[in-house]
Amino acid sequence: MAAMSGKIVQHVLVAQCCQKNKHFGTHYRQDCCNLLRYNLPPFRGSNLAWSGIPTTQLRSLPKLNRGIVYCNAAPSTAATPSVQKSDFLRLQNGSDIRGVAIAGVEGEDVTLTEPVTEAIAAAFAAWLQERKKADTTRHLRVSIGHDSRISAQKLQDAVSYGLTRAGLDVIQYGLASTPAMFNSTITENEDFLCPADGSIMITASHLPYNRNGFKFFTNAGGLGKPDIKDILERAASIYGTFTDEDLSNVERKASQSIKQVDYMSIYTSNLVAAVRKAAGDIEKPLEGFHIVVDAGNGAGGFFAGKVLEPLGAITSGSQFLEADGMFPNHIPNPEDKVAMKAITQAVIDNKADLGIIFDTDVDRSAAVDSSGRELNRNRLIALMSAIVLEEHPGTTIVTDSVTSDGLTTFIEKKLGGKHHRFKRGYKNVIDEAIRLNSIGEESHLAIETSGHGALKENHWLDDGAYLMVKLLNKLASAKASGKGSGSKVLTDLVEGLEEPGFAVELRLKIDQNHGDLKGGSFRDYGEAVIKHLENTVDSDHNLQKAPVNYEGVRVSGHGGWFLLRLSLHDPVLPLNIEASSKEDAVKLGLVVLNVAQAFHAIDTSALDKFVQA
Repeated sequence: MAAMSGKIVQHVLVAQCCQKNKHFGTHYRQDCCNLLRYNLPPFRGSNLAWSGIPTTQLRSLPKLNRGIVYCNAAPSTAATPSVQKSDFLRLQNGSDIRGVAIAGVEGEDVTLTEPVTEAIAAAFAAWLQERKKADTTRHLRVSIGHDSRISAQKLQDAVSYGLTRAGLDVIQYGLASTPAMFNSTITENEDFLCPADGSIMITASHLPYNRNGFKFFTNAGGLGKPDIKDILERAASIYGTFTDEDLSNVERKASQSIKQVDYMSIYTSNLVAAVRKAAGDIEKPLEGFHIVVDAGNGAGGFFAGKVLEPLGAITSGSQFLEADGMFPNHIPNPEDKVAMKAITQAVIDNKADLGIIFDTDVDRSAAVDSSGRELNRNRLIALMSAIVLEEHPGTTIVTDSVTSDGLTTFIEKKLGGKHHRFKRGYKNVIDEAIRLNSIGEESHLAIETSGHGALKENHWLDDGAYLMVKLLNKLASAKASGKGSGSKVLTDLVEGLEEPGFAVELRLKIDQNHGDLKGGSFRDYGEAVIKHLENTVDSDHNLQKAPVNYEGVRVSGHGGWFLLRLSLHDPVLPLNIEASSKEDAVKLGLVVLNVAQAFHAIDTSALDKFVQA
């Protein structure tokens, strides 16, 4: 694809493909060809090339003639299943949409079907058309990308049909990262059909293989919760108008409006250029560095060959770079202990200078230094804060609510910045940083403990690859100036960060069927628990409530702190405790337990076990 210099690669002949398997029986088309549809190869010149499909998955396919392309065209006699408005609304996950896209997990029915997906895409098209005054010389155009999930191809097709149904042009990027999808809305390059008026990323981040979902972007950034609710409400109405004949006709018409472009080549070249610029326009500023990448079989495998190697870095020992939606090695999640152990071991085994790990769609990341020390969660926030505060002295660092007291001390006392804790949720943190800037309080970094990090200089996009580029910039500029040539340059920046001796997160579930709720909402019930806890703390001189807090109740005492809050989406009260020792952490846990036991719909078993251990 690179040889095509980003020009349009092909028209996707979806309709013709669907006609090829009409001689097969209905059961075969639906059950057997569904997997083969994922393997539809894009044209590259005059050749067909399999891309994004692990060899192990190809081996597991039925022994069919692989020279023929099949897809799961729905039989004309099948009725579109009934889906209620409430079913659509349940797909909302904050500022994302997520659902079950693949059958096979007991107790998890498929909720993100192809017709449902098509309706959601058509709804986004309607939403977009209302907000964008279309150029009369062309249709609005939307870019689509996906991570490595096995349901990606069929959902990409369904999204494409939904958009073309509404008269929009579609540009498919194939395997891509979430940050790249946003970037496509601000890139000015007509060879790549950019900028896109809107963009859709098909991903469910680190969730299990059977899940999938959507993130939406315009050049103003990611859509927020109200926008997602609006789109899902529209989708429910649109879905009700579908007929089987209508769905089939859309597939036949789609080929004229769908194109494929190698946009990731632009995105990666911009990352490379950023590091070269930081090092004084040196062609290979990372020459001599050994850096290993762990992509967890998600979409981040490009970083080793397309970013690090052009910069001169050695990447041998990098692992799980191949896209494989079954995630056979570990969950692609920088917060996961198994995942972090895997990249740490790779650094040590290869005697590397640095290790980098991404989540599935590359909007989160973490690092490991040459000694095997993890640079994630509070350490990653401290490291990014140090880099940003060097560039912007005194700026405000916005984080989520569960960051440590030691981090506050580090940012404010050592670095001379201001730490502003806000609600959990990467969009909440980013929007708060934007709000602060709008009222005159300078903020250049919004970052969650999960690894979502966004910078003002990068359009407030939570981009895991860009965060790692900021680390690479530090390595490259230090080497160019003769100040250092290893990851010690980075670890020195977090010297003095106070870290807790003990930390734990416990989840107290709310039983929505319990009589205590009396038909009320779990949110009201959870807020009642938090209010009662606040009153208890106010009467205990050993405890001190945080004077400024935006979520739940945060309390200091017994050599540590705890935060009890209500989950953003689920009937759960997460409890975070940090203290100098487990004994002190148990004391804090008992404060919460004594309150929670008075609310019989709260499952305190996890907390009971913790305080008794």
